[in-house]
Amino acid sequence: MKKFLFALGLTTAMALPAYAQAREVTFTTQLSDYGGDGAYLALYLTDDDGKYHGTLWIAGEKSKYYKHLRDWARGSGLSQAEYDGLTGASVTSGRTLKVTLELEDALIDSGYQVRVDTSVEDMRDNRADVVAPLTTEGSGKTVSGRGYVHSFVYTLK
Repeated sequence: MKKFLFALGLTTAMALPAYAQAREVTFTTQLSDYGGDGAYLALYLTDDDGKYHGTLWIAGEKSKYYKHLRDWARGSGLSQAEYDGLTGASVTSGRTLKVTLELEDALIDSGYQVRVDTSVEDMRDNRADVVAPLTTEGSGKTVSGRGYVHSFVYTLK
């Protein structure tokens, strides 16, 4: 009986961390004052080779415009399964998008990057407006965007 209880305890100790290893991460994207319509944004993860890994959030409700978020669109294949339940309104000039999600610990400090693609109607599309390594060290550090994004920061809890 002692061997059984020991084996059960060991198995439980090894299995529980697999379920508990997630972190709350808040992504804050501040847009510049660009003088146009609301922006569509795709927040997504890529691996260390830049290959698409998964969608974190899509800002903009009309899916017919998602093709303008080009790198994300190519990686996700524009599959509704990739963004279903992960969407919200577009973000207007000068405003902030704040999204809090649970991410697996295995994604942090493993070479993954957070990317933000942006697009505004009748204006330029920006592939990789933001690229930020998903690291413990990068938590809380502001990254400047190269298009409509003024600043981007993520915070690990």
